[in-house]
Formats: sequence, structure tokens, C-alpha cells
Amino acid sequence: MPAGLAAIDWGQPWLGPWRALGEPLAQAVEAGMPLHEAFNAAASNGSGSHVRFVPQSALPLGEAYESYIFNRRLCPVREGLHDFFNGLCWLQFPKTKAQLNALHMQQIAERGRGAPRGPVRDALTVFDENAAFLMADAEAADAIWPALLRKDWNRLLLELRPLWRDASLLVFGHALLEKLVTPRKPVTAHVIIASHAICSIANLDAAVAQQLGETALAAKPFAPLPVLGVPGWWSANEDPAFYDDPKVFRVAT
Repeated sequence: MPAGLAAIDWGQPWLGPWRALGEPLAQAVEAGMPLHEAFNAAASNGSGSHVRFVPQSALPLGEAYESYIFNRRLCPVREGLHDFFNGLCWLQFPKTKAQLNALHMQQIAERGRGAPRGPVRDALTVFDENAAFLMADAEAADAIWPALLRKDWNRLLLELRPLWRDASLLVFGHALLEKLVTPRKPVTAHVIIASHAICSIANLDAAVAQQLGETALAAKPFAPLPVLGVPGWWSANEDPAFYDDPKVFRVAT
């Protein structure tokens, strides 16, 4: 069983969008199914994943992870929390993950594998590992997003608290999901804004994949947000003093 899998608390709010898929998968692995086999079983049940999953040992010596996925449509899996959440992302957001992989390969083709990564590949890694999608109606987005960009935490998370009832944050990055298995106040997401009109994860997946491109990523579209500050996500943030922590809720400079 992947280390730490039993520690996942599927009742946490950031795991709400992942629970229906992830909890049965975790149970299957806890019962003894290898992780890659559990992912393939889920994929065969209609997840729409663009890849099949194989053990990490199947990755040929000297072949790069991204190119192996791109060329063979096979995703190597290590037994651990990190790859557990990465596999969930492939199952839940197949179009977005495939687009991230294709953009990595495009960058490698243009710049060379040994060249400096550059801003686009850096942004691709940040997106893949640590992104979260903010979805809000027009009124909420027009207030929440500018406050987030300014790191105006009092306005964003206290004054605008009622507007968060009409907004939601979906954690996408698999490293971020892994960190949140043991939540700590400093855990921070790189947030991008998405349309509130999107009514399903499948539609969100298609929309994000379509928007992902070199120009958008090079512009660094992310805004940092300590996720335990999201209203309703952590009981301690009911106290306004929770946000009086400059080591976590850093002011803009």
C-alpha cells in the first residue's frame, strides 16, 4: 500500500471533487491491488483517461518521463501518495493533463532537453504540481480576483467572505493534494480563475485544456493563496486573527 494512503481524510473540503473517484481507488489499493492496476480499472470504467498506467519499472532506462507518456501513451506509476494523486489527475482531468504533456514536449522540441527550462516550462511544472481553479460568478469574481492579485487578505478573506458562498476553489495540482493530506497553514496554491458557468469537471477539463497555451503560461497567470484561509475550509480561520500571520499571509511588495 502506498505510504500515507490510509491517512487521506476524504471528508476534507478540498477533496470533495475527488472523493467519488479517489476513495474507491484508495480502498482497492488498500485491499492489495497494485496502484497502476487500480488506475487502469478506473480508466476502463469510463474516466476518459488518455493514458494507460504501468509500474515505474516499465520506464526504459534513459527515456524521459514526459516523452514516454507522449510517445507511448503510458504513464509510469510509483507506489506513493505523489503518484496516487497524479494518477487521479489523469483520470479526472485527462484533456488538461494531455495538453500539459504536449506543451512540455513542444518546449523540449523547440529549446532542447538540456537547455534552460525557460518561463513556459517552469509555468507548466507549477501548473501541474500546484494549481487550483477559482470558479466564481461574475459579481464574486470581479471582487475576489483583484483582491487576490493584490494579496489584500483582509478584503479577500474577511470583507468578501459572504461572496465565497458563490465561489469555489478546486485543487488540481497533485503535489498540492499530497501536501494537504497533512494540512499546514503555509500550504499555498497557485490559483487561476475559471468560468463559474462550467457545470461539471468534464466541462472544466475541456475548457482549461483549450485555454492552456504558451502565451498564457508565459504571462504567469497564477496568484498565490494559502488554501487553509479559504472560508469554510479550516475551522481556525473563523477567527479573524488567523490571518494576522505575515509569514503566511504576506503583503504585496
